This record gives sequence, C-alpha cells and structure tokens, in this order.
Amino acid sequence: MKLEIRRRCSDFESYRSARVKSLFNVETGADFSLDLEIPVDDDDWSIGLVVGPSGSGKTSIGSEMWGGGYLYSPSDWPADAPIIEAIAPSGSFEDVTGALSAVGLGSVPSWLRPYHVLSNGEKFRADLARIVVEAPERIVVDEFTSVVDRQIARIGALAFGKAWRRSGSKAVLLSCHYDIIDWLEPDWILDTATGKYSGRSLWRRPSFELEVRKTDWSHWPMFEPHHYLKLPRMAAAVCYVGSVDDEPVCHLGVTTKNVGRTGLEARACRLVVLPEWQGAGVGTKFLNEVCEIQLEGREGARLPGRRLTTLFHTSHPGLVRYLRRSSRWRQISCKLYGSDGARSAKSLRERNGGIRGGRFGGHFRAVQGFRYVGKEATA
Repeated sequence: MKLEIRRRCSDFESYRSARVKSLFNVETGADFSLDLEIPVDDDDWSIGLVVGPSGSGKTSIGSEMWGGGYLYSPSDWPADAPIIEAIAPSGSFEDVTGALSAVGLGSVPSWLRPYHVLSNGEKFRADLARIVVEAPERIVVDEFTSVVDRQIARIGALAFGKAWRRSGSKAVLLSCHYDIIDWLEPDWILDTATGKYSGRSLWRRPSFELEVRKTDWSHWPMFEPHHYLKLPRMAAAVCYVGSVDDEPVCHLGVTTKNVGRTGLEARACRLVVLPEWQGAGVGTKFLNEVCEIQLEGREGARLPGRRLTTLFHTSHPGLVRYLRRSSRWRQISCKLYGSDGARSAKSLRERNGGIRGGRFGGHFRAVQGFRYVGKEATA
C-alpha cells in the first residue's frame, strides 16, 4: 500500500508568524508531505498499529488508509439513551453484552448510562465494544488508549485484541504509546518516529502473578460499588481476594450450604473484578482457583480438609456464557425470576425475633446456577 500525503494550510504573515520564521529560519509552516509504502495489501492480518510521537503524521496516515473514509468517530452517541441501547440497536442483546464484557466494561450499572456521562475509561471501552459489535470490514481508530491511564490502556488493548480477532475484519490503531504493543500483539507496526515497519512477530504477552488469599470482609468496601447487585453480606462467609503486586484486584465470598442427604456444598458469591482489570481474564481464573481450593479441601478452604463442590449463581450474560462453555462447570438451574420476596421477609422477621430485616427474591432477574466439577473431572 503506497501513501502519498499532502497537507496544506494558509501561510500566515502576521507579526508573530514572521518573527518565528526569522528566529528559527523556517520558511513556512503551510506544507506537510509524507510518502510511505506499507506492505499490508495481503489479507493475512487483523490488527495493525501506527505508533509514534504527537505530530509525526499518525492521523494523516490513518485518514488515508485504504483510500480514506475509515477513521472512526465517537461523535454520534445519543444523549438520551444508555449505551446498552445505543450500541447496535437492531442487533442481538447477547452480542452487545458480550462485547461490553469482552473489552472489559463489565460494570453493569455503566451499561444503563448515556455515553456522555461515562468516565474517560468507560467511554474508551464503550467505543471498543461498539466497534467490536459493528465489526466493519475495515476501520481506523485514532488516539487509541491516549485518554486513559496506562493500566486501563494495557488491559484494554489486550481485551480489544482478543475480541477483534474473532471478527475477521481489519483494524489500524493509531497511538502515541509504546507500552501497549506487547499487550495488543499487533500483526504489524509502523513507527512514525523512525519510519520503520515491522511485520508479523512472535509476541510474548506480558504475564503477571495473581496471589489468592483468604481474608474477611475488610476489603469489600473497595469492591462493593462495582458489584451489580446491592444485597447484604453473606452469612458465615469467608472472603478471598486476588492481588497483583500486593494490589487487590478481585474478590469472592464463600460460605457453605446444606444440600439434604448429600451433606454440604460450598456456595460462592460476590465476585467482583475492579474496572481497570476487567477484560484480562482475571475473574474467571480467580473463580476457578478458589473453587478448586474448596474441591481439594486444601489449606485456605472454607472447611480445610473437607472436599466440597461449589455452587455459583449469576445473571451476568458474559459470565454465564463462559461458565456454559467451560468443561469445569455444569449448569444445574435456570430461573427467570426470584423466589417470593414477601415470604422471605416474613421468614427473616421470625428468625430475628420479630425485628424487621431485609428480604431476598421478589425480582424478575434471570438467575442461572452452576456447579464446579474441577480439573480432575475435566481430565
């Protein structure tokens, strides 16, 4: 692909303009020219990255890719509709929620807000989700990861890369940050600082170690705002926190449940991954590890020395899809609405000696239940 870029603006002769020309021996600032030849005409790639400092011609290159007209603009988000309605209005609900989860915007309350009230990080991921769902044959995305902090940028690049490759389309991303390269794993890179083109490489995605430890509810206030349900804490539960470099990133509560003649099972709930880590696959690996601890009855389990299978219920579409696909999990239930809320409130009131408390159920939230069968059953 050969690109011949010519840009021209007015050549000003004002006092300050003339003085700048004189001081720095610059004849004019009106012309910008760039000639490039990028060997990307074949179809054997999904993601290209044009990276370099500001002012090095990235946007000009992007605007001329494939003859122009493929530069993504986030300007037409409706102000009177939440993003869950604005993304592919005529498309599948499952596709939209799946894309939002895939690019790391798994915070359900954010789905119910218009685009213009989201944070910069949420807007960035909402744009990525929209691009993934619409999946145009060709697209160019300017300022990729430029408006978010570097943690969200790296994880966002990783999440987008995984989701986009499933689309079979082509995307050229323009960015001034080099720290996303290993996470994004692009098929080719054009560095506008040096003019160097790098073709397909064998990337080694950066790794990180997730430490899982048993704790109490002391960390929950950090995670509670990001949980999609507002419910009391689980009775008689212990908590597990996953940390990266001593920084808590995910949370899960585990208690036990009587299951009649078969004895006890563990019950897991309150799974939360902090927004800046959503999309990296941390949550599912963390959930599996905590459930494996219960299944093996090892030190750190809810009941050490006793092997327990784990029940887990969720309404989150993305998590439901993962659990259904995973060979470690078996689906055991699917309810379209909760139990009788009034009966629950009466039972809790009787249990508390007539003192009015909360209640469970009484909602129309579809809840799906799963049982963890573990690595051994998978093998």
